[in-house]
Amino acid sequence: MSQINVNARFLISNTDIKKCPEPNKPEYAFIGRSNVGKSSLINMLMGNKNLAKTSSTPGKTQLINHFEVDNHWYLVDLPGYGYAKVSKGHRKAFQKIIEDYILGRENLACVFVLIDSRHKPQKIDMEFMQWLGECQIPFVMVFTKVDKLSSGELKKNLKQYKIEMEKVWEEIPQSFVTSATGKLGRLEVLSFINQTNETLKQHFI
Repeated sequence: MSQINVNARFLISNTDIKKCPEPNKPEYAFIGRSNVGKSSLINMLMGNKNLAKTSSTPGKTQLINHFEVDNHWYLVDLPGYGYAKVSKGHRKAFQKIIEDYILGRENLACVFVLIDSRHKPQKIDMEFMQWLGECQIPFVMVFTKVDKLSSGELKKNLKQYKIEMEKVWEEIPQSFVTSATGKLGRLEVLSFINQTNETLKQHFI
């Protein structure tokens, strides 16, 4: 398959779902634990290293950040969950922003849950995905930083996730393996979005 080129532009940042852009296009939200490599992944997918702000400080994204892609769909960079270095009050505020957005955004087509492939299954990730499932929110799993593991280590960690997921899920959600530095998974993720957009076409005429 040939390479996919996309053109993304920043639209707005806010903490209030009512100020999000008109819900007239399919929307794909990216979220994950602190320091999972979310901004780097978004920049890699969009082919623009300066699009989402990357930082070595976990918890940099504290707003709902909307980008428009090819005038056809929205990409959303959400605040993460599970910050170790922010106050309890801040964590609750982030949680409310995330919940209000995910439960209230009618054009949300899919949530991309980013998971650091270097670690064994984390309780906070499992609980977040379970919450999405209970709320009937479509999501896929995106394993990040796979370039930092040997193929054997990656296989072992992915197997552990499969075992844990099978304890709760009848059907394991679709997953992608990615590397922002190696551009691994870009084609697969963008193809998935394009295919989903095709199936949703009649809802956004």
